[in-house]
Amino acid sequence: MKKIHRLIYIGMFAATAVSCKKEFLDRFPQTDVTKETFFNTPQDLETYTNTFYEYMGPGWDDINSDNISSYSGSGEVDVLVRGTINQTNVSSWGGWNKDAWAPLRRFNYMLDNVGKTTGDPVAIRHYIGIARFFRARFYMGKLERYSDVPWYNTALATNDESLYKARDTRALVADSILNDLNYAVENIKPDEGNRTRVSKWSALALLARFGLNEGTWRKYHAELNLGGDHARFLERAAWAADQLMTSGRFSINNTGKGGEDYRALFVSPTLSGNKEAIQWVDYQQALGVGNNTHTVLGWTWSLSHSLAETYLMKDGTPFTAQPGYATKDFVNIFANRDPRMAETIAPPGFSPNLDGKPYIAKPNLGGYDQVKFYPRNPSQRQGWVLNYSALPVFRYAEALLAYAEAKAELGTITQADIDKTINLLRSRVLMPVMNIAAANAQPDNALALQYPDVSGANKGLLLEIRRERRVEMACEGLRFSDLMRWKAGKRLEDAQAGMYVPALGALDVSGDGIQDIAILASPNDESPIAGLPENIKKNLAKFYLKDATGKDNNFYLKNGNSGHIFFIRDRDQPRVFIEPKYYYRPIPQDQLLLNSNLKQIFGWES
Repeated sequence: MKKIHRLIYIGMFAATAVSCKKEFLDRFPQTDVTKETFFNTPQDLETYTNTFYEYMGPGWDDINSDNISSYSGSGEVDVLVRGTINQTNVSSWGGWNKDAWAPLRRFNYMLDNVGKTTGDPVAIRHYIGIARFFRARFYMGKLERYSDVPWYNTALATNDESLYKARDTRALVADSILNDLNYAVENIKPDEGNRTRVSKWSALALLARFGLNEGTWRKYHAELNLGGDHARFLERAAWAADQLMTSGRFSINNTGKGGEDYRALFVSPTLSGNKEAIQWVDYQQALGVGNNTHTVLGWTWSLSHSLAETYLMKDGTPFTAQPGYATKDFVNIFANRDPRMAETIAPPGFSPNLDGKPYIAKPNLGGYDQVKFYPRNPSQRQGWVLNYSALPVFRYAEALLAYAEAKAELGTITQADIDKTINLLRSRVLMPVMNIAAANAQPDNALALQYPDVSGANKGLLLEIRRERRVEMACEGLRFSDLMRWKAGKRLEDAQAGMYVPALGALDVSGDGIQDIAILASPNDESPIAGLPENIKKNLAKFYLKDATGKDNNFYLKNGNSGHIFFIRDRDQPRVFIEPKYYYRPIPQDQLLLNSNLKQIFGWES
């Protein structure tokens, strides 16, 4: 309903300008809605809070994380790790400008004026809870980007000196977020209808996410000096997830079809009736509201070999424990794997139009093209912003993962906890269940190298929970946040690889034994395919390491004429992740000049 909400917003809440002297205060634009003419009834509150949904939508990619091998755009983190961002040019990113702060004033403006609303007190508290839910969600984003930020719980006027206050501490902001979410959980109604609006259950899902995020930020980030106060957030995360688990309203979508049941969460025309969807967005042609999920497949990014390696074998053993795993080609890497892999990365033989014609992997993007969220039925894909597939905002699987991780971090987890969380996800895709004793007896070496800060008696278990979270939630927009809270930013220094190429020449990537593509040194040398039959040669999609003039194209092979695909940009501009500095973003220099009370932290001071 995002388009509809935006139209309501434009019609009712036009922002007014402020003076040049108060340019800094554009963070909090005024609104035409006044307390004299609005906020009189619960219906007014409903109308007003309906406009908040434009700030809330589903995620369908993991750009800026190690789940992506290539991205033709200039993602924020990609620019960051090249060392080209500082406080003087960071303003182009947003996050601290007028548009970034405008939503907060809208939430606070209603909360300031709801005291004059008359009517059913339960309904009034419900809408207060929704406003506080959105305010909490807003500040969660600010906390992740900046850590210490000014906390405002009222809609300030442009002449209010509080606008020039210093940053508030992370401790204060996090506790304020927690208070907002606690209120939301206690007062938002549980009557979710078709689950396309914020409900008590949405608030619990967000509380579980926040508690897990903040608890692990504090546990793993010594620079915060909050490590001694992490457990209560993890406990709150586990409590919130448990409320969802014991409500009887939600369950994992499992009809015995394995990967198809997983796929149904991301490509179905509707999620109404799907008990895994805590909240979802209804994209319908009849409503004139569509999405762009078709762009996930081979447009501007591809998924990483690191992600592909993370999926277990079908028998539950690590892929990286298989003989010859490092040199498996595109077709063989998919053999006997966790079914979620082929529901996330376009597998050999995938036919996007259901006509038997296979999709051809694009090595110039890395080869591991994303298929998760790609609408399978061609009738659902009708053009730009004209895709009609329902998309989850919160799903029950995330709550189960939060419960398991929080309990494991607290050291209170049991096999029964794993059985009612992780093992429900594995059983859905017909994978072997997880056993705590086995996981801890032999921690996976590949995972241990990725997460060196994980230690203790539950090291093996925590590593496997992180694996499960990565594969279950892949491409849902959470991976970057996970790396940040785990203090795993060094993972972003790694140049992410694409598929393995055994030699220059023609390759089968559709799994039918017939070559589909050719990777060649340049258009000037096609000798590796010279001996192929003409009927095969003429149908090859050709990709060159260099153009006819000898200039590098965008990718190369690690060993020259063989090896994994890597990208020229990573070779020529190596990535560096500076700790703890790059876990946070600087405040733009122009804002520091306007407000002398704001100070940079964590290495951004100069």
